[in-house]
Formats: sequence, structure tokens, C-alpha cells
Amino acid sequence: MASIELGTYLKGTRAERYHACIEACVECLISCEVCAEGCLSSGQVESMLECVRLCRDTTEVCVSAVIVLARGSDQVKEICRACAEVCERCAAECERHDMETCRRCAEACRRCAQECRRIAA
Repeated sequence: MASIELGTYLKGTRAERYHACIEACVECLISCEVCAEGCLSSGQVESMLECVRLCRDTTEVCVSAVIVLARGSDQVKEICRACAEVCERCAAECERHDMETCRRCAEACRRCAQECRRIAA
């Protein structure tokens, strides 16, 4: 399995201390995109619309968080706080559905929220 070794890029930068959070955000945004696609392909699109919307919103927030974290920006606490809130909402919605992609997405969202809250504290 291919992997990105973020430590190579973060070593010696202001962002090095955010490594775990960046990884959680990347995992979450990918999981959300896969989940949204699974929902749209499920044949139950009407009942999955809120899940798709929240997954797409979460993807966007996670992308923003990764960018700000990678920069080591002074705004990481605020962005991570918002990211954690959106991730929690997405996880709660995904947990309502009995699809494997939703289950995995909820787990990734919970991990991301936990890491973002750690940074925001």
C-alpha cells in the first residue's frame, strides 16, 4: 500500500507538531468523499442527501484545516475548532445509516474531531 510520509515534509517546520492532526484530516476528507459517492450510488439518494451534504461540507473544512495546519498558521485553533464541530455533525449523520462507507466515515470523522479538538485546546 502506498503512503505519504508527511514527516518528510513537516520535519523542522512550525507545522511538525500538527502531524497527527493533518493525517486525521486527510483521512477524514478522503473518507467523506468516498462516503458521499457511496450514498449517491446507493439507489437511496433521497434518504442520503443530508449525509452527502455533510460529507461534502466536511471535506471542504478538512481541506482548509490541512492547508492552515501545514502552514503552521496562527489561525489553527479557530480552524480546528470549526473542523471538529463539522466532523462531529457528519459522524452523527453517518451513524444513522447502515452502509459500510458511512460507518468508516463516521469513525474517520470522530478521529479527526478528536485531533482537531486537541489542537484547538
